[in-house]
Amino acid sequence: MEEKYRQQPSSILKVVLFGPESTGKTTLSQQLAKHYNTVWVPEYAREYLQNKWNNERKTCEPEDLLPIAEGQMRLENELTKKATEILICDTDLLETKVYSEAYYVGDCDPLLEKFALENTYDLYLLTYIDTPWEADDLRDKPNEREQMFEYFKATLEKYKRNFSILKGNKKERLKRAVELIDNLRRK
Repeated sequence: MEEKYRQQPSSILKVVLFGPESTGKTTLSQQLAKHYNTVWVPEYAREYLQNKWNNERKTCEPEDLLPIAEGQMRLENELTKKATEILICDTDLLETKVYSEAYYVGDCDPLLEKFALENTYDLYLLTYIDTPWEADDLRDKPNEREQMFEYFKATLEKYKRNFSILKGNKKERLKRAVELIDNLRRK
């Protein structure tokens, strides 16, 4: 059962876009995948929760988090096989853990937490809140962006993840992200 949350071993470079909602992660994921001629792993929670909203008019509940984590890792593991030397991930289980704790009074399923901490990535690109808020059916914390950003940053620091903060417009973020990834590739 636990295997479905586990990251499959791989020698490719894995980069995660990490941060609060509506901070440009998906856009940058797509740009980076195109730049490196590779694939990117979309955020499974978006599809899952949009379907839930469309069908039930309900938002995320604690019992949704493990199916979301399972779907995210299934996508990542499938797309790792199709990636060139780099895999761009729009999110990871650590981000799901952050949202679980932020929305459910510090609570996180022990299984989700275990794999959020065990699965590894080479670089986290923490997206800052200097992009315009874009509302949709799922986004719901436009007034808590700063607090959420600080929570994301504190999580990366707490678990000693290799990360850099990305600020600026789309072009500036892409340029900085490419510099950071290229530096990793040279190591």
